[in-house]
Amino acid sequence: MNWLTTPEVREAEVFTRLPAAFRQPDLSNSWALANRGGQPVDSFLEGPVWHPSGCLYVADIPYGRIFRVDSDGSWELIVQYDGEPNGMKLLDPETLLITDYKNGLMALSLPERRVRPWLTRRNSESFRGVNDLTLDSRGNIWFTDQGQTGLHDPTGRVYRLSRDGRLDLLLDNCPSPNGLVLSPDEKTLYVAMTRGNCIWRVPLQADGSVSKVGQFFTSYGPSGPDGLAMTAKGELLIANPGLGRVWLLNELAEPMLIVTSPAGRSTTNLCFGGENRQQLFITESISGAILRCDLATPGAFIPYLTAPAT
Repeated sequence: MNWLTTPEVREAEVFTRLPAAFRQPDLSNSWALANRGGQPVDSFLEGPVWHPSGCLYVADIPYGRIFRVDSDGSWELIVQYDGEPNGMKLLDPETLLITDYKNGLMALSLPERRVRPWLTRRNSESFRGVNDLTLDSRGNIWFTDQGQTGLHDPTGRVYRLSRDGRLDLLLDNCPSPNGLVLSPDEKTLYVAMTRGNCIWRVPLQADGSVSKVGQFFTSYGPSGPDGLAMTAKGELLIANPGLGRVWLLNELAEPMLIVTSPAGRSTTNLCFGGENRQQLFITESISGAILRCDLATPGAFIPYLTAPAT
């Protein structure tokens, strides 16, 4: 691959690993049978979220678990329920919104440690399998509906749920839509197309519609882009499982930094946290590790949905 720039390469450090007490592989786990080729898995970490109290929350998809990880790397099981939680974002300091592959959108009350439905169906039709989400300053929730789509069946979808409950279908021809993130000015949406091994750039019009969607970045390897994040400068970060790395791209989609994993190649998702949001936390799902890397530029602020609809 020819680039006009030579990216810096930096290795992340292992911040913490899922303790052995929480690792109990189930050989009959239905999610693992469908998504990991039947391999026994003791966890599959996703959806890291930094909490202003100074801790992380992470999801474990196959076993329906949400963990709290403190600043010293200690783990606490917050809730385990009948679901497959993937992406997560804070609606407010007490509520996590979860894209649950099995159930749709779910909300977790952190003080009560209780999970409840948020949006489980669209016009009485179940979702194919929601994957990840992001929020904007107007109270909209953007999320992907991936299911088992791919190049063989490019029918994954991207939705926007407004504060008043209106659900807009923005894209319906996606080969495995996964992570998504907005530019700092909220005029562009970036969506990871995992099985297409690329990132789509989605211009947002003043009336809320999309047009002239294009391919922004092309990756390679056994698995395509997964989770996305954005710096305050508008640089795009891409977690790429299969390669064990995170790309940082400038506005021209040129890689400026490559963060490599010391723990395994399944770098699935990422978030900014720490002081001034200048630490990057990355889930390495196969080893059950959370990686950490300091960056010079802070992450873009993701607003709360201050008055969530119920």
